[in-house]
Amino acid sequence: MILLRLLKRIETTVGRVPSIRNGPRAIDLDIVFYGAQVIDTRSPSERNSLENLTGQLVVPHPRISEREFVLRPLNDMIPDFVHPILKESISNLFDALPEKDPSLRRVIPFPRYPLPTDYAWAYPDVPVVPPTLTYWSYPITGNEAPLYPTQRKTHLMSTLNATPDSFSDGAIHNTLETAMSFARESIDAGASIIDIGGYSTRPGAAFVSREEETNRIVPIVKAIRDVDASSSDLDGQLKEVLISIDTFRWEVARASILAGANCINDVYAFTGREDAWPLVDADAIQRSEECMAGMKSVAREFAVPVILMHSRGDAGKNKDYGKYGSGPGVVIRGVQIELGAKVECIIKGRGSVRRWMVIVDPGIGFSKTVEGNLEVLRDGASIVADVQVDGKRNPLRGYSQLVGASRKSFLGTILAQGERGRKTLPKERIWATAAGVVCAVQQGALVVRVHDTREMADVVTVADQLWQ
Repeated sequence: MILLRLLKRIETTVGRVPSIRNGPRAIDLDIVFYGAQVIDTRSPSERNSLENLTGQLVVPHPRISEREFVLRPLNDMIPDFVHPILKESISNLFDALPEKDPSLRRVIPFPRYPLPTDYAWAYPDVPVVPPTLTYWSYPITGNEAPLYPTQRKTHLMSTLNATPDSFSDGAIHNTLETAMSFARESIDAGASIIDIGGYSTRPGAAFVSREEETNRIVPIVKAIRDVDASSSDLDGQLKEVLISIDTFRWEVARASILAGANCINDVYAFTGREDAWPLVDADAIQRSEECMAGMKSVAREFAVPVILMHSRGDAGKNKDYGKYGSGPGVVIRGVQIELGAKVECIIKGRGSVRRWMVIVDPGIGFSKTVEGNLEVLRDGASIVADVQVDGKRNPLRGYSQLVGASRKSFLGTILAQGERGRKTLPKERIWATAAGVVCAVQQGALVVRVHDTREMADVVTVADQLWQ
């Protein structure tokens, strides 16, 4: 009862007001389960009715078996948990629902940073909850490829490399003036989010210190947030644009969020930059664990979405997936198992990242052959499908995906094949990138990471219409 009273106090604090019984409300907190305990504070003679629950505690929640909006997230988190009264697993209760509501969608909220100067937080004993800048939503899919998803928008992530040595556009946007010009062009072209990176992930890239990486990124973030929104409609949009930080260092992520970033994009999925794979060296393992702890702490503290990518150390190596079998699907199985293991570490346990704040990236161009990259592209929906993987439920089931095929070297390899093949520079792969983007949209990607924003905006606009 103490816990129930606490929940009711939270509801009142957040802003719940009396409303229609069982109708929509601003917030509704219930104790759905309390381990395997069965609790009912009503007298035995009153337990045949569900109309006398006010002020009483009944656990498990008596209406759980008929409410999809309760069972669906539980089915994501604890599908094998057995209801202590009904003696059925959550997954069986979910499957037994007479029909599913197609209007239900998953939501990813993006917090506003820096906090507004007039933002008042009245609860000194509670960590500050940031206001929401915006959110993305996406349809729920099962174990089938979403060939015709409805009411979907594929978001464009525009790539801003503030580096001198990135594989496709190094030394082009690494000054504040050129970076701001690129940011304005990206917003004008239709980008939903700008991804700023200060450390190249290409094989053989030069080492960059934490201080240098921070100094490359943070001034750009601050300049975007300091734009005079009243100067033009475009600058008004720029000031409010989502910003993700492409980094594997928690110190850089923290400094960038405080400056105004809203999202972390980590190609190593919180395990740190180590060229060797798998990790066997004790020092490397310790560094990786420290990186995991630091990144989880920052993501949790600031409540920012995180993009977690599949990788295997040096992007140009470790392309053998034979341990997962042979034939079609072996690379996808490797992504599901390897990235899935990292994601599980990130979302489970005390101090973890909320499951709904995770976007997964299959890592196109990272430790995969040409055919491996094509497999991930052409069957991308299966990566997050609700299927069995090596006898277990797919750990990546239900997550949204980012796909980044833009200008990648495997596209150049394909373009160089055959009698009419030709060698291409990364900036010459716009049409090849367009093919990859269309495939990503068809497979249900929530966001595509691109370099040529205006051209890919046209591609996504038409592809969204084709595949809705």
